[in-house]
Amino acid sequence: PRVSQCSTVLSGTPTTSAIMFSAGVLGNVVALVLLKIRRKNQSASLFQVLVTALIITDLVGTFSVSPLVITAYSRNQSMIGLSGNDSNNTICSHFGFAMTFFSLVTLALLLSMALERWFSIGLPYFYERHINTRCGYVAIILIYLVCTLFCVTPFFGFGRYVQYCPGTWCFIDMNSDELGHKVYKNIYASCLLAMIVCTVLCNASVIYHLLLMYRRRKANRSSFRRPKGSKRSLSLTKEVEHLVLLGFMTIAFLICSLPLVIHVYISSSRDTKYPAMDLTALLLLSMNPIIDPWVFIILSPPVPRLLWGVICHAPRSQHSHDKLGMTRPQPTNNKDHCILSESFQTSPPIELQT
Repeated sequence: PRVSQCSTVLSGTPTTSAIMFSAGVLGNVVALVLLKIRRKNQSASLFQVLVTALIITDLVGTFSVSPLVITAYSRNQSMIGLSGNDSNNTICSHFGFAMTFFSLVTLALLLSMALERWFSIGLPYFYERHINTRCGYVAIILIYLVCTLFCVTPFFGFGRYVQYCPGTWCFIDMNSDELGHKVYKNIYASCLLAMIVCTVLCNASVIYHLLLMYRRRKANRSSFRRPKGSKRSLSLTKEVEHLVLLGFMTIAFLICSLPLVIHVYISSSRDTKYPAMDLTALLLLSMNPIIDPWVFIILSPPVPRLLWGVICHAPRSQHSHDKLGMTRPQPTNNKDHCILSESFQTSPPIELQT
């Protein structure tokens, strides 16, 4: 059941929380180091700015909540117990604010990355003329500002942060029947769902445009370039790499956040509560800052290039029949099968720019 006033931890050990904290910190630090190495002396692209903001956000989010969970287990005190005689339960409120804030910011940054790819591929003229790294910094500031304003409203009575079993979690009250709290949790879930849908639609549109580019490349057997007057030529390989990275990050967030969204809607539409789902949904949500950097580490160049090169240059053969009816292998040219492989061979091995 949901815990509201318990001052001790009901069950569990700090081992899982410590492992999650270590994995999150290590992954985000390694991802930041890789970003720094790949940039070298070059100025950051807009996509890099957004990726860096996402990784830093995940790192700060990990430091905001995980040490509190480990402390609660080590002292056998819940979030309310750690607050002591504070009637406002400051630590629990901080924990709930951090969980809500960083989940919104993470998905908003993923949506910004998807929009950046969509503008770059779908509206290249507009992108070249109007969108630059300054737009990225402005977008990051606006995202942080809007999410902060939304997440502080429970401190003023609209919405509420409460403690959940076993006493090491605080989050939005997902089981309240009070109108204000019920509206707040549904707004939160609707914001997550709207951003998820927009991100998926943007990625689907980018995939469609990339397929068109691939067909042109296959037909012309030459590199597709941006219209005359563009600042840089369009590398199909880099666009695919960015899309793969963004796509897997989006899938990770879907897995981590969609159960929470569904749980909020179910608890709002039915009188029956599902307290066992509270902890599961919150645990999945807390996994996203840990998964994101490892997705970046695994899927960012040169790993996709290496995998694609292995696939495209694997030996292939066709079988033909001789006069005696026996089959014999005949070598074939892989160039028709993997047009993109040339790009992976010629692209810089450690560059993550558009």
